[in-house]
Amino acid sequence: MEGISTARRDYVPHDVKPIKLRPPDQYVRNNENMDTLSTYKQDYNAYPISRVPPCLPKEQNYASDEKMNTIPTYKGDYVAWNQPKRDMIKPNAAYHPPDEKFEHRTTVQDAYPYKGPVVTKSCKPFQAPHISKIPLEDMTNYKLNYVPHPLAKRYVHEPVPFKPSDVPFDGLTTHNLSYKGLAGQPAKSFKPPYKLPDQDNPFVGTTEFREKFQTWPAPPFFTRKREVYTPPKIKMDLKTSAQIHYGNPHGRPATSCKPLARVQQNADPFDHRSTMRDDYQPWQYTKPNAIFPKSTITLPVEPMDTLTTFQTHYVPHPLSVTKSFRPRVPGPKPHVPFAEETTYATSYTPKKPIMCPAAFKEPPGYVFDKVDKGGHRRFRPASVAKS
Repeated sequence: MEGISTARRDYVPHDVKPIKLRPPDQYVRNNENMDTLSTYKQDYNAYPISRVPPCLPKEQNYASDEKMNTIPTYKGDYVAWNQPKRDMIKPNAAYHPPDEKFEHRTTVQDAYPYKGPVVTKSCKPFQAPHISKIPLEDMTNYKLNYVPHPLAKRYVHEPVPFKPSDVPFDGLTTHNLSYKGLAGQPAKSFKPPYKLPDQDNPFVGTTEFREKFQTWPAPPFFTRKREVYTPPKIKMDLKTSAQIHYGNPHGRPATSCKPLARVQQNADPFDHRSTMRDDYQPWQYTKPNAIFPKSTITLPVEPMDTLTTFQTHYVPHPLSVTKSFRPRVPGPKPHVPFAEETTYATSYTPKKPIMCPAAFKEPPGYVFDKVDKGGHRRFRPASVAKS
């Protein structure tokens, strides 16, 4: 089998020549002036513009000569009763400010006069300040039983500096050290050496597939010969149907092929009366009289006195002044000494005040010991020996 594909076997190379480009026509300037006229401007003829009259019928207003009555039905039918105006039942109790000057005094100020400050006497016995000479006992069980223990020094971990190994790295792993393998010759490769094929020579080579494969006889492919193009001798007509059938009117208006509308001309005058107007004549309408309902109540001839039961039986009474039942305030009492016969005066036992030793810079009965870590001064009793 040859190393030629189907496309390579059937393909026939053709002689390809470069495409000849047509040189552009040289521009020749025209000395004539451009008319700047278009087909629309040549064929269109302007018509005189006139206003189109409206097609709507003329509005017909039927005005009446009678004067319009603007009185509504309520005003024409309503008749007010002739009744006298009633007097006010409410008595005239309008506020009238007094003529006398206002003193701005209240009932409490009048009933409870100011008596002045009251001087009170203290019955508590006098206590003189007493400074104790007994020293302050500030020793507690915690201070007596507390034993301070020394704290151990805190362990500080020091990082060990890295030291590189002096033994060179041989690149051996555990697998290479433990499995040395059997002694023998190294394995040989059966791969054939690769040779670069020559580009000029076709592909030549025998394989197992080529040795066992037998080609079938195949008929040659049918190829149709191309016909040689012969240009026509008759010149081509490049005119379109519009160019053949269209004639230039040269400015004449186009004639319409639409048939003329048949207008029926009638010489009779226009009858503006319709069937609706003939059949429905306006009625002779007059304004109806007001309908008053028949009253079932017989009104008295005498006028109404407009007095209620309250006005008839009400008797005004004068205002009564309310009497105050508040007891009168007695006069000022004489200054009588306080009787010392109370529970507090009989059962009170005076005690001596005790001064805090912290108020002294050097507390009596104490000796300065030391200054602690917090900056506080520590004192010990003079009777306790220094440890």
